[in-house]
Amino acid sequence: MQRRLILLRHGETEYNATQRMQGQLDTVLSERGLAQAHAAAAELRDAGIGKIVSSDLVRARHTAEVVGADLGLAVDVDTRLRETHLGDWQGKTHSEVDEEHEGARAMWRSDASWAPPQGESRVEVARRAREVVEELMASHDGWDGEALLIVSHGGTIAGLTASLLGLGVEQYPVFKGLGNANTSRLVALPRIDDPSATQWYLEAWNRGLN
Repeated sequence: MQRRLILLRHGETEYNATQRMQGQLDTVLSERGLAQAHAAAAELRDAGIGKIVSSDLVRARHTAEVVGADLGLAVDVDTRLRETHLGDWQGKTHSEVDEEHEGARAMWRSDASWAPPQGESRVEVARRAREVVEELMASHDGWDGEALLIVSHGGTIAGLTASLLGLGVEQYPVFKGLGNANTSRLVALPRIDDPSATQWYLEAWNRGLN
């Protein structure tokens, strides 16, 4: 058994371009972001994708639909693949958050268990996103020998990648800076010591657009 998982970050939004924190605000793709979605579709055309699951937020779902249209695949939606809820920070620029809460963004970036005021931690996000993957591992019989595409968000993909690889919470921050419309790619193989169990391996991080 070999199961490939491709985690695709949505295309650019105006919030991305202006360094404004989106979290779970429902923003849309910019013109550049739409072009990136089409470029991602071309990049993934020969990846052997058999199923697409997306966050329900518009920027991710629209990206997934562009890829799905190119590959002739429908898009399933799961709210657990949403971006981190950033609480009081949502809608503010990086500079505004830094002025109001000096050092807090650095703490958030370096400690996956730390959450913005009224928001989620990276650990909590990884936990809910991993539920989706584990359910698909158990229920999606067609996964063997093909790739499953999840379209989501930078923070969610970083946390999920770290969780699947079995990293300690203190190691989660090693995954950061995933570009818009870029991917994290993993493969699940039977464990050598226990063929009935699965172990995830990282094939590529930040693969896709330049």
